[in-house]
Amino acid sequence: MSGPGISVVICAYTEDRWEDILAAVSSVRAQSRPALETLLVVDHNDTLRERLAKEYKDHQEDQEPSGGAVVRVLANAGPRGLSAGRNTGIAAARGEVVAFLDDDAVAERDWLLHFAEAYADPRVMAVGGRTEPVWASGRRPGWFPEEFDWVVGCTYRGLPPGRVRVRNVLGGNASFRRSAFDAAGGFATGIGRDGDKRPLGCEETELCIRLSRARPDAVLLIDDRAVIHHRVPEAREHFRYFRTRTYAEGLSKALVARSVGADKGLESERRYATRVLPAGVARGLRDALLARPGGAGRAGAIVAGVLTAAGGYVVGSVRARRGGTTFSVPELSVPGAKGAVLRE
Repeated sequence: MSGPGISVVICAYTEDRWEDILAAVSSVRAQSRPALETLLVVDHNDTLRERLAKEYKDHQEDQEPSGGAVVRVLANAGPRGLSAGRNTGIAAARGEVVAFLDDDAVAERDWLLHFAEAYADPRVMAVGGRTEPVWASGRRPGWFPEEFDWVVGCTYRGLPPGRVRVRNVLGGNASFRRSAFDAAGGFATGIGRDGDKRPLGCEETELCIRLSRARPDAVLLIDDRAVIHHRVPEAREHFRYFRTRTYAEGLSKALVARSVGADKGLESERRYATRVLPAGVARGLRDALLARPGGAGRAGAIVAGVLTAAGGYVVGSVRARRGGTTFSVPELSVPGAKGAVLRE
């Protein structure tokens, strides 16, 4: 196998996603370009960790002659939350490249192949892919604008097609060269998701900006051929979740801007808000005039999403100035590749 060895990290926290977790691991094990290993990092849930360890007991490294990639089950070694779980996986990973897959997503067969191809260029420090929504209802809600698919963790309208340079990759379908974490540290804790609590985000944005500052020559890419399919549960198809998630995004963006500066922290968002979203509103209004279903709803949702995110940003900025919201960046080390060590 040519190219870098790739470790895949899947973070899990609830038994409610049991079948999804198994499907995610199966999709990694079916890759045309095999992974070096799959690391299942369980976020402070001993019952789930023990159940997964039993499920994959025949796929440990000393059992590997039976076939397939190694599957290791680890406990999150840091504070509760997705960022610390990812950091645990990074610290334990053996691969030159560490890829991340959501626990409720499945990767297409050539997912890792496209990642590996991009790393032939030594300047490339991160590669992301395209994430397609799988709606629980079987179809996209008529009012839900594609420009806001990031609300449900998916690739949104407005991102450029092909393999292109970007400011940041999207965390649920992403990979990083291991040396990127040596240069910039791990994912910041205190920004991202924590189980079913308020759906914050932006931890990958903050990391990518920090990486670009530590390594000005770094190239970060998105390759839309590296596809995963992300399940969207029924609860996230409703406007209530849309409103909550956009507000939380504003809170997170304020924290990132406070850390890295508004110029970098909001660079992509300015283009998105001034070009992509107005075009989306215009399409929605045009569809409404043509009596096409959902047009007015999509235009209204875009406006509501912008206003709600802006409100979250204002509140988050005030909190950040008052010192009420903080995050920390851990250093990562690998103790003989046997477990994770995180140092805040």
